[in-house]
Amino acid sequence: MQRIVVTGAAGQIGTELTRALRERYGADAVLATDIRQPEALDSGPFQAVDCLRPGSVLDVLRRHRADTLFHLPALLSARSAHDPWRAWELNVGGLRLALEAVREAGAAIFVPSSIGAFGPSTPKDPTPQDTVQRPTSMYGITKVAGELLCDFYADRYGVDARGLRYPGLVSHTAPAGGGTTDWAVEIFHAAVRDGAYTCFLEPDTRLDLMYMPDATRAAIELMEADASRLAHRNAFNITAVSVTPAEMAREIRRHLPRFTIDYAVDRDVRQPIAESWPDRLDDSAAREEWGWRPAYDLAAMVADMLHHLGIGSTEAPRPTETTR
Repeated sequence: MQRIVVTGAAGQIGTELTRALRERYGADAVLATDIRQPEALDSGPFQAVDCLRPGSVLDVLRRHRADTLFHLPALLSARSAHDPWRAWELNVGGLRLALEAVREAGAAIFVPSSIGAFGPSTPKDPTPQDTVQRPTSMYGITKVAGELLCDFYADRYGVDARGLRYPGLVSHTAPAGGGTTDWAVEIFHAAVRDGAYTCFLEPDTRLDLMYMPDATRAAIELMEADASRLAHRNAFNITAVSVTPAEMAREIRRHLPRFTIDYAVDRDVRQPIAESWPDRLDDSAAREEWGWRPAYDLAAMVADMLHHLGIGSTEAPRPTETTR
């Protein structure tokens, strides 16, 4: 990678991924795009781009002379449940236009998938890299369709399309974005602000999570990986932490002993979605094919989140060393 475009740069992943890419490749090499400019991304070039307008992504790739596109626009799980056809239009229709753009521009593309691509008939613990995918949510349906579109463009046109199945993502910078794992971000802000949190999932609902520094590093490492080593390329399982709301609360209480949690379960949307997802992903393919290793376990993630929200030591906790 030398010159990079990020679509959806104002979103949950995009904000921090753009920063990480600029730190690694230089600010001028990474063009951030979105339908609106985020205040947090003032460190380099930005262009307003509507990825649903045909030709817009191709135009910006050519103008920036980009060799790589990180395509991130999406409606997340809870918002997709409330507006399913908007989710299809953005998550699938927008991706199709992006794939056409990189095909014509001769660029590589990174596309995030999700644990939402699995369904209740998938083995839950651990969920294999290659297994049945029958999601029951519109979000999951769009993610499976996206994975298959990337495979089609790779097989039919030779497009270098790579991607990750992300678990729930936890960030102290990016706000929750309308997903089923939003509780894992909200709980920290509520703990610091109020000393209490009301969770919309059952206390024993187990889901995979990942701290955002690991998530952005994984995307960059995958796109930098030697293509000859990649048997899968698209939609690698990756994970870092498998945790329930009750377990997260206990870890937070190590730093904030008076923190309390109660539950008002969303049985219409988010609890059923969470129950259809894996408890724990098997990420051995990512580990073997391009050396994936998470740096943050539960204790390190909680300590670092609280540090950045103003709780604890003035020195940031050190994550686990990773090896490639």
